[in-house]
Amino acid sequence: MSSNGSNVQKYKGLQPTLVLATVSAAFGSAFQYGYNIAVVNTPHKVGIRQVVRRWGHVFQVLKSFYNETYFERHGTFMDDTVLLLLWSCTVSMFPLGGFLGSLIVGLLVDKCGRKGTLLINDIFAIVPAILMGVSKVARAFELIIFSRVLVGVCAGISYSALPMYLGELAPKNLRGMIGTMTEVFVIIGLFLAQIFSLQAILGNVTGKARHFRPVLLALTGVPALIQLLSLPFFPESPRYTLIQKGDEETTRRALRRLRGRADVEAEMEDMRTEERAERAAGHLSVLNLFTFRSLRWQLISVIVLMAGQQLSGINAVNYYADSIYTSAGVEAAHSQYITVAVGVVNIVMTVISAATVERLGRRLLLLAGYGICGSACLVLTLALLFQSTVPELSYLGVICVFAYIAGHSIGPSPVPSVVRTEIFLQSSRRAAFMVDGAVHWLTNFIVGLVFPSIQVAIGAYSFLIFSGLCLLTAVYIYVVFPETKGKTFVEINRIFAKRNKVEIPEEKEGISSAGPSVPAKETSF
Repeated sequence: MSSNGSNVQKYKGLQPTLVLATVSAAFGSAFQYGYNIAVVNTPHKVGIRQVVRRWGHVFQVLKSFYNETYFERHGTFMDDTVLLLLWSCTVSMFPLGGFLGSLIVGLLVDKCGRKGTLLINDIFAIVPAILMGVSKVARAFELIIFSRVLVGVCAGISYSALPMYLGELAPKNLRGMIGTMTEVFVIIGLFLAQIFSLQAILGNVTGKARHFRPVLLALTGVPALIQLLSLPFFPESPRYTLIQKGDEETTRRALRRLRGRADVEAEMEDMRTEERAERAAGHLSVLNLFTFRSLRWQLISVIVLMAGQQLSGINAVNYYADSIYTSAGVEAAHSQYITVAVGVVNIVMTVISAATVERLGRRLLLLAGYGICGSACLVLTLALLFQSTVPELSYLGVICVFAYIAGHSIGPSPVPSVVRTEIFLQSSRRAAFMVDGAVHWLTNFIVGLVFPSIQVAIGAYSFLIFSGLCLLTAVYIYVVFPETKGKTFVEINRIFAKRNKVEIPEEKEGISSAGPSVPAKETSF
């Protein structure tokens, strides 16, 4: 195996086909996720006045549209409670759709392929874009709420299908960098939505903004349309084509396009080794995944990483950010520009992570990221508690926000997109992505639901909880999670097999005798 590994390592350069396929897939999928998170901002405060104060320009635009439509139908305006409920529905339908998308992605990637799933998923972006674009003309705010469910489904599918596609396209020495493109394009989408949502761009509620808002929402269809027109010209995942379709010649042609003129036979043999291991393991469902001993630590690891990503306090920091800026003397009208500056930090640090993940490794970036986030939460707690006594500490609070975002952007945000593909073989990857996608969306929803109550109960001390969760996640990574940099999928599987205290069926029975019949029955629960 070592000889194969060294041969595969010689794919040093980024071939144009690989670069363009990555850009087409990530722009049309991950960009959607980030854009739709930020284009309608979540109002974490519970009162209508607080919502207006924090999200004034965004909320007022939608409030105007909802109220005008309601008045045309009923001859009266909505009261504040109904208006806030509609706003909450507009926001919360997105993670609901994301959860639904995570439940169906496994079936799609197996039946339609990785690239095929991304192309089908464009429907869930283009259709709602059209619906949101005509919502003003149709005088139907319900179209916006329904469309948020559909774009959520789009995000839920792409959040799992895209890392799978990119991870299987890339050679092992570039897998980390290519894999982090998921998060890079999420952040770019989020940043552009923040730019487009600036009050200076939207205008006043009585001016162009009232007509511009549906167009702003409908822009989500543009990346999907570009992907629909460009991605068909790039190869399907070679691993999917060989291992699940058994088409060696198509796989060979795809690898030659993705790797340039390099000899691809070593990589083909590596895939055949994985195919034999898959035949020995059998095809695993989600239920099998939870009961299969040889995948125990992989499953625990992906749950910890995906839950830790959301439970580390990223939403809480975003929630508190405006009040921190205000206490430092930033006017409320100018805090949106500080938010854009934070977005710039987010992009820069995510790109740095992508550039260094193959040099520094996954573990180091995760440990450094969680260390910075935990420390920032701890110092932020002290700054918030004592800034009334020492006003200068309010500036320290702003520094903590920037430090936290930087820390989250180099490890907890981008790296899980890489390792969730690496630690599972083809036979279990579909089920694993369904599980980690569900964990991602559920923890996202739970934090949004629970944090406001925690903040009301204990105030600034809530950041101590997130600091502790960052520490626990870092300890788990240090003790349990292995470095996967520069290793093939089969080599990573062998590392986890030792931790799970099992023998790989291919090794135990011998490669020549690793037939599918008996072992497959053993994985049928």
